Amino acid sequence: MNSLKPIPNLKKLSTQLLEEDLTHEDSITIINEIHGYFNEITTISGYDMEFKHLAAVPTASGMALSLNHAAQCLLDYKRTIKFLKGLVSAIKDAQKEKPNQTIQIFYAGCGPYAPFITLVAPLFDISEVQFSLLEINKESLDYAKKLINELSLTKYIKGYYQADAVTFTIPDPNTFDILYSETLDALLFRESYVPILASMLPQLSPDITVIPTNVLLKVDVISNNTNDASSDTKTYTIFDTRQAIGSIETELPQGFTATDILFESNKSNDQIIIDTEVHIYENLRLTRGESSLTIPYEIPLENPTSHKKISFTYLLTPQVGLKYEFL
Repeated sequence: MNSLKPIPNLKKLSTQLLEEDLTHEDSITIINEIHGYFNEITTISGYDMEFKHLAAVPTASGMALSLNHAAQCLLDYKRTIKFLKGLVSAIKDAQKEKPNQTIQIFYAGCGPYAPFITLVAPLFDISEVQFSLLEINKESLDYAKKLINELSLTKYIKGYYQADAVTFTIPDPNTFDILYSETLDALLFRESYVPILASMLPQLSPDITVIPTNVLLKVDVISNNTNDASSDTKTYTIFDTRQAIGSIETELPQGFTATDILFESNKSNDQIIIDTEVHIYENLRLTRGESSLTIPYEIPLENPTSHKKISFTYLLTPQVGLKYEFL
């Protein structure tokens, strides 16, 4: 006898999450309901203290989220809603480009809930969309399979793969229309979004749709004028993921060229703040403070500073992340 609560109408709940007039409070209620059921069926809440669920998984370049952290991502409410809207819009746009064809999605880094299958697939017919899942963590992939099976979504799955996305060779790469890889964190720290795209994009069709389409790291330098009480803010893009990947000629480099920001001699540089700007799809973006992905970071700064500039480098080894130094 099945002791689980009745399967919720995920199509109804996902449709509600797509509504333009949805309040933030209602979105929390809906996503919490979905999380409660996913938790019950997988026994993964994202908050248990079992060590194997807390450990991040090393990849060929960077780290993959722990099973717990991956599950918690569903509860990053604005992030979940905007990514859901982005993927659904991308599928519908692909359908316009390829009418009467099945849209093929390669999902790299699905986690135990595979939310962008479990929330998206019910919105479409099996003939309209198919998913291929890749996950480095075997246990996480097993939970995703269990959830997908319990939700009667297995017919939407073209294939499951347990491997490192940074080194994985995609089968039949030219058949895919959308690459979905939400493998990132604030400041593009530690996780493998950059090396995954650097590895996968050359394998796929040049017109592949990627979600998120791009991630930028931006710096605000907030300065006070020495001659009066006014202040101004200058914004610099110090790392553009797609631009950096486009500059790779052969093998993945150890890092990407530094960006320098000069300090103005007639001003007091009061604050330097780094932001992560996630371009999901078309006009859908996550900006400062909307998500755990876009938490700003303030660089400690002596004021007045004797330095002439600050230099930024995005490294892929020995650890993925942004580095800076004062010069």
